[in-house]
Amino acid sequence: MTTMTEASVREFRMPDVGEGLTEAEILKWYVQPGDTVTDGQVVCEVETAKAAVELPIPYDGVVRELRFAEGTTVDVGTAIIAVDVSGGAPAEEPATATATATAQAPATAPEPEKKPEGRQPVLVGYGVAASSTKRRPRKGPEITVAEAAVQAAVQQELNGHGPAPVAAPAPAAVEERPRPLAKPPVRKLAKDLGVDLATVTPSGPDGIITRDDVHAAVTAPTAVPAAVPQPSAPETAVTPAAASPGDARETRIPIKGVRKATAAAMVGSAFTAPHVTEFVTVDVTRTMRLVEELKQDKDLQGLRVNPLLLVAKALLVAIKRNPDINASWDEANQEIVLKHYVNLGIAAATPRGLIVPNIKDAHAKTLPQLAEALGELVGTARDGKTSPAAMQGGTVTITNVGVFGIDTGTPILNPGEAAILAVGAIKLQPWVHKGKVKPRQVTTLALSFDHRLVDGELGSKVLADIAAILEQPKRLITWG
Repeated sequence: MTTMTEASVREFRMPDVGEGLTEAEILKWYVQPGDTVTDGQVVCEVETAKAAVELPIPYDGVVRELRFAEGTTVDVGTAIIAVDVSGGAPAEEPATATATATAQAPATAPEPEKKPEGRQPVLVGYGVAASSTKRRPRKGPEITVAEAAVQAAVQQELNGHGPAPVAAPAPAAVEERPRPLAKPPVRKLAKDLGVDLATVTPSGPDGIITRDDVHAAVTAPTAVPAAVPQPSAPETAVTPAAASPGDARETRIPIKGVRKATAAAMVGSAFTAPHVTEFVTVDVTRTMRLVEELKQDKDLQGLRVNPLLLVAKALLVAIKRNPDINASWDEANQEIVLKHYVNLGIAAATPRGLIVPNIKDAHAKTLPQLAEALGELVGTARDGKTSPAAMQGGTVTITNVGVFGIDTGTPILNPGEAAILAVGAIKLQPWVHKGKVKPRQVTTLALSFDHRLVDGELGSKVLADIAAILEQPKRLITWG
């Protein structure tokens, strides 16, 4: 990596493009070293745990260096591109002091970094404070007393405080193992999955344990302690996979981005909220007829009109009649939070994985407004342009598994929500109608809810109301 010493060079850091995100993957660079950039110009596209986002540069200049290649996952606050502003402007973080200090320090000393004052803007310049991703200096596994003293002196000079007491190196056989380094979200993930961080091999910079390391520890076979002598294994015990890492019989895909976030969220939801799922099969023949009529309505011309639109409207009416279903559980304060608004989430399958953007204040929208919002939501999700803000603050969700020809399922709650409705495939089936067996359009609905918030009676009422509206859609008028 080229060291930048010119005062005109500024470093653009990976910003926190969503609330509380800690890392992002660089999907594509739109500039190369030597290119001229202007304030506000998009220089790269990154994928976070929530969405793909384009990052604009906050100043004019010439690209001097791209710090990471495409496909690299970078921690928030890490410099990803260096730009020469060529105007003699002071650098955001002077590199000369850092370079000089580094030259004087021993090889094992961590590279210091000057902290910018205050939290910097997100997406319009500089990302979060650099201290959010830096860790305290650590001793190497094999360090002499003299080296430790030099390290301590350098640390005291750079950081402005006294070094920690330096003890004489202990024999290797009794050396105490340092506390594993990991970010709080990674520690929580390890706790949820029952992984002891002391047993995880770190792959991050400076020995930091990453999410991928924790997941790898879950899937890895239990290691045999090195202190226990093991008999020599015969050659026939080696598996083909171990002997041939490139065996075409298997393909390994890194878990990252939206897929990793979805997995963590579903595990957390499944093992936090006690799920209950109820089912109902309903004749939706009249609803399907209404859909065809609405497609011809001039007020809905050009809008997305389909059965999902009426299912969404039916759910909104059911919530209006049973508002306690629209709530969340505040574990920290031991409170139930009733929401007097509905941000309606729609689960969408995208090339990057499952995401759940939501329609803000869906309860206040008319049918044409709801159709317009639904069309924009689905289109944006399929194009991979859903913003992180669009996936935050949901209160209830619909997942339409019927589009895949599936009758129904037992959906897992979106974290922080009390209910999720699964809509199955609508099929022509024999049905008793007015005392006679006739072919009717039939579907199965499934409602999963958090039993801490929703008891069986409330959940049953909500599901029964949705079914009643879809069976007799005129109830949208009388109940809505």
